[in-house]
Amino acid sequence: MYQTLTVSDMLYQKLQTTAHNGGFENLEEFIQKLIEVWQAQTEELHRRQEQVRRIDEMRARLLKTYGEMQDSTELIRADRER
Repeated sequence: MYQTLTVSDMLYQKLQTTAHNGGFENLEEFIQKLIEVWQAQTEELHRRQEQVRRIDEMRARLLKTYGEMQDSTELIRADRER
């Protein structure tokens, strides 16, 4: 399916210049690549947000099960000094 998108002349010129400088044969190829990159970045962002949500859930479960864990920085420092 094809759809027409109306953009300002200034934006069109900027896109065309960027496409040309980027080695793209035409503006359509460049815009398609932009959309593909944007889509991949959006999917990666959602994947990362889901991972953070899972980590937060795990932290909550561990806190509920084991309580607040002490900071191990001093123990590590003392171990290194031995």
